[in-house]
Amino acid sequence: MIGIREGLEGALVIGILVAYVVKIDRRDVIPRIWAGVGLAVALSLAVGAALTYGTADLSESAQEAIGGTVAVLATALVTVMVFWMLKTARHLKGNLTGDIDRHLAGAGLGLVLVAFLAIGREGIETALFIFSAAQFSGASTFPLLGAALGIATAAVLGWLIFRGMVKINLARFFAWSGGLLLVLAAGVLADGVGDLQKAGILPGANSIAFDVSTAIPTDSWYGMLLKGTVNFSPVTTWLEAAVWLAYFVPVIVIFVRTVRRSGPPAVKPSAPVREGSLTTAS
Repeated sequence: MIGIREGLEGALVIGILVAYVVKIDRRDVIPRIWAGVGLAVALSLAVGAALTYGTADLSESAQEAIGGTVAVLATALVTVMVFWMLKTARHLKGNLTGDIDRHLAGAGLGLVLVAFLAIGREGIETALFIFSAAQFSGASTFPLLGAALGIATAAVLGWLIFRGMVKINLARFFAWSGGLLLVLAAGVLADGVGDLQKAGILPGANSIAFDVSTAIPTDSWYGMLLKGTVNFSPVTTWLEAAVWLAYFVPVIVIFVRTVRRSGPPAVKPSAPVREGSLTTAS
């Protein structure tokens, strides 16, 4: 879900940028866009690698402190980005094309920065969220595999959308995926708080609200399913439960109200690509 959601956002941004420069007959600056995309991807991978390998030799308590802090940061970033997308989606194309117009002078080197910032935001958010998911799954590589499959699916889906071969109600997609991301974020936040408790930064590590590990073993298929989908922990402290409720209830209420007030999608395919170009419409 993380890979598909963030990957498709990135694919739409790239499609808009490339489509616009093709439309105004400035194909010469397309390599600048891809250079910015490449730098953003490299930065995202570097952030993920630094978090993964930079903490490998630390003590267990230090790893838990860093993991918990990253989880809280990732939750805040994902929450902001979900609501940002709902608020600015209808103006996304106009904002991006305006940025292009301001940086087209000369060789268009400013487009490297435009593409870098547009994609880098998604990439760093994805790196932080995937790192948190991987931390809480232990030594399993499934989160990384799932993210890779999601990003690959998003890339193919984005290409099909802008070729006019597939039509998707983007407003509905981003609404549903945004809601699911908030559910995941609530679980990541609670797990992050649990890590901070284990590290001794927050109190209450031994104050257990409920323990259903006997009924829902973490190594059972349904235990792994609950962990992978909603980050459910069979052993939860009172502080974890309180933080989960304090985050999820108000955020999901605001989210639902925001979605109901939202209009039609701002970025959607209007026609198949012809002569190597991409076309979108607000």
